[in-house]
Amino acid sequence: MNYQFHPEAEEEFLGAIDWYEDHERNLGFDFAREVYATIGRAAQCPNAWPVLEGSVRRCQTKRFPYGVLYSHEPDGILILAVMHLRRDPGYWKHRLG
Repeated sequence: MNYQFHPEAEEEFLGAIDWYEDHERNLGFDFAREVYATIGRAAQCPNAWPVLEGSVRRCQTKRFPYGVLYSHEPDGILILAVMHLRRDPGYWKHRLG
């Protein structure tokens, strides 16, 4: 199944990669790989993950304290946020439409 990033979700994802890379060499790469694996799980079984609100679901990474928030669309999943789990939980809601 296909996936697409909301522009703000892609920005925060790239920012998190940079943050991890600045703290330890190759940690940004490891983070990106983990997020893409999480996106793959969500895209493969989009209805398997818990609903947060409305049609938005969250699939958590295994190694990092992040969740991929997405909605299941007819042509794939739309990634609304790559969210640090200790951040304000509702900051992404304006991205719904």
